[in-house]
Amino acid sequence: MELLVEKEEVWAASIEDKPGALATVLQGLAAAGADLDFIIVRRAPEKPGTGVVFVTPIRGDREIRAATTLGFSATSTLHSVRVEGPNQPGIAAKIAQQVADAGINMRGFSAAALGAQFVAHVGLDSAEDASRVVELLMHGV
Repeated sequence: MELLVEKEEVWAASIEDKPGALATVLQGLAAAGADLDFIIVRRAPEKPGTGVVFVTPIRGDREIRAATTLGFSATSTLHSVRVEGPNQPGIAAKIAQQVADAGINMRGFSAAALGAQFVAHVGLDSAEDASRVVELLMHGV
Protein backbone atom coordinates (compact mmCIF):
# COMPACT_ATOMS: atom_id res chain seq x y z
CA MET A 1 0.00 0.00 0.00
CA GLU A 2 1.38 3.38 -0.97
CA LEU A 3 1.52 5.94 1.82
CA LEU A 4 2.26 9.65 2.05
CA VAL A 5 5.01 9.85 4.68
CA GLU A 6 6.81 13.01 5.73
CA LYS A 7 8.61 14.57 8.66
CA GLU A 8 6.67 17.36 10.31
CA GLU A 9 7.82 20.19 12.50
CA VAL A 10 5.90 20.42 15.76
CA TRP A 11 5.26 23.80 17.41
CA ALA A 12 4.39 24.06 21.10
CA ALA A 13 3.13 26.75 23.47
CA SER A 14 2.23 26.97 27.10
CA ILE A 15 -1.32 28.18 27.75
CA GLU A 16 -3.35 28.95 30.82
CA ASP A 17 -5.58 26.13 32.04
CA LYS A 18 -8.80 28.12 31.77
CA PRO A 19 -11.81 28.42 29.46
CA GLY A 20 -10.98 30.19 26.21
CA ALA A 21 -7.19 29.90 26.38
CA LEU A 22 -7.03 27.38 23.56
CA ALA A 23 -9.57 29.29 21.46
CA THR A 24 -7.47 32.44 21.75
CA VAL A 25 -4.27 30.88 20.41
CA LEU A 26 -6.09 28.93 17.67
CA GLN A 27 -7.92 32.07 16.55
CA GLY A 28 -4.60 33.90 16.38
CA LEU A 29 -3.10 31.20 14.21
CA ALA A 30 -6.21 31.08 11.99
CA ALA A 31 -6.08 34.85 11.52
CA ALA A 32 -2.54 34.44 10.19
CA GLY A 33 -3.76 31.83 7.68
CA ALA A 34 -2.57 28.69 9.46
CA ASP A 35 -4.31 25.56 8.17
CA LEU A 36 -3.46 23.15 10.96
CA ASP A 37 -3.41 19.41 10.31
CA PHE A 38 -2.97 18.35 13.92
CA ILE A 39 -3.63 19.85 17.33
CA ILE A 40 -3.16 18.19 20.68
CA VAL A 41 -3.60 19.88 24.03
CA ARG A 42 -3.04 18.62 27.55
CA ARG A 43 -2.77 19.95 31.04
CA ALA A 44 0.71 20.27 32.48
CA PRO A 45 0.41 18.41 35.81
CA GLU A 46 3.96 19.41 36.71
CA LYS A 47 2.91 23.08 36.40
CA PRO A 48 -0.61 23.55 37.86
CA GLY A 49 -2.75 26.17 36.14
CA THR A 50 -1.11 25.66 32.74
CA GLY A 51 -1.41 23.46 29.74
CA VAL A 52 0.57 22.82 26.61
CA VAL A 53 -0.67 22.89 23.03
CA PHE A 54 1.13 21.23 20.12
CA VAL A 55 0.30 22.09 16.49
CA THR A 56 1.51 21.32 13.01
CA PRO A 57 2.15 22.71 10.44
CA ILE A 58 3.19 26.34 10.80
CA ARG A 59 4.32 27.59 7.40
CA GLY A 60 5.48 30.88 5.98
CA ASP A 61 6.61 34.13 7.55
CA ARG A 62 3.14 35.37 8.50
CA GLU A 63 2.23 32.17 10.35
CA ILE A 64 5.63 31.98 12.03
CA ARG A 65 5.34 35.59 13.24
CA ALA A 66 1.84 34.94 14.62
CA ALA A 67 2.88 31.68 16.28
CA THR A 68 5.89 33.33 17.91
CA THR A 69 3.75 36.23 19.13
CA LEU A 70 1.31 33.74 20.66
CA GLY A 71 4.12 31.99 22.55
CA PHE A 72 4.74 29.08 20.18
CA SER A 73 8.15 27.83 19.22
CA ALA A 74 9.31 25.00 17.02
CA THR A 75 10.28 22.12 19.26
CA SER A 76 13.79 20.76 19.07
CA THR A 77 13.05 17.70 21.20
CA LEU A 78 9.87 16.42 19.56
CA HIS A 79 10.35 14.67 16.25
CA SER A 80 7.27 13.62 14.34
CA VAL A 81 6.35 11.79 11.16
CA ARG A 82 2.98 12.19 9.46
CA VAL A 83 1.63 9.09 7.69
CA GLU A 84 -1.45 9.18 5.46
CA GLY A 85 -3.06 6.54 3.29
CA PRO A 86 -6.06 4.33 2.63
CA ASN A 87 -7.72 3.13 5.82
CA GLN A 88 -7.88 -0.60 6.44
CA PRO A 89 -8.35 -2.78 9.50
CA GLY A 90 -5.11 -3.14 11.42
CA ILE A 91 -3.19 -0.34 9.66
CA ALA A 92 -2.09 1.22 12.97
CA ALA A 93 -0.84 -2.17 14.18
CA LYS A 94 1.08 -2.68 10.93
CA ILE A 95 2.78 0.71 11.23
CA ALA A 96 3.63 0.12 14.90
CA GLN A 97 5.04 -3.34 14.10
CA GLN A 98 7.18 -2.09 11.23
CA VAL A 99 8.66 0.62 13.45
CA ALA A 100 9.22 -1.92 16.24
CA ASP A 101 10.85 -4.41 13.88
CA ALA A 102 13.38 -1.70 13.00
CA GLY A 103 14.23 -1.37 16.69
CA ILE A 104 12.83 2.16 16.94
CA ASN A 105 10.99 3.20 20.10
CA MET A 106 8.05 5.57 19.63
CA ARG A 107 7.52 8.34 22.17
CA GLY A 108 3.95 8.82 20.98
CA PHE A 109 1.41 7.70 18.41
CA SER A 110 -1.89 9.30 17.37
CA ALA A 111 -4.11 8.14 14.53
CA ALA A 112 -7.60 8.66 13.16
CA ALA A 113 -9.67 7.30 10.31
CA LEU A 114 -11.32 9.92 8.14
CA GLY A 115 -13.73 8.12 5.85
CA ALA A 116 -11.68 5.89 3.57
CA GLN A 117 -8.39 7.50 4.64
CA PHE A 118 -6.31 7.44 7.81
CA VAL A 119 -3.75 9.81 9.19
CA ALA A 120 -1.21 8.99 11.89
CA HIS A 121 1.40 11.05 13.68
CA VAL A 122 4.36 9.08 15.02
CA GLY A 123 6.37 10.77 17.77
CA LEU A 124 10.04 9.83 17.95
CA ASP A 125 13.03 10.60 20.15
CA SER A 126 15.44 11.91 17.51
CA ALA A 127 15.67 13.38 14.03
CA GLU A 128 17.60 10.25 13.04
CA ASP A 129 14.73 8.01 14.17
CA ALA A 130 12.27 10.20 12.26
CA SER A 131 14.34 9.87 9.08
CA ARG A 132 14.51 6.10 9.51
CA VAL A 133 10.74 5.86 9.99
CA VAL A 134 10.12 7.94 6.86
CA GLU A 135 12.39 5.64 4.87
CA LEU A 136 10.74 2.50 6.29
CA LEU A 137 7.16 3.57 5.71
CA MET A 138 7.65 5.15 2.28
CA HIS A 139 7.88 1.64 0.95
CA GLY A 140 4.50 0.74 2.43
CA VAL A 141 3.36 -1.49 5.26
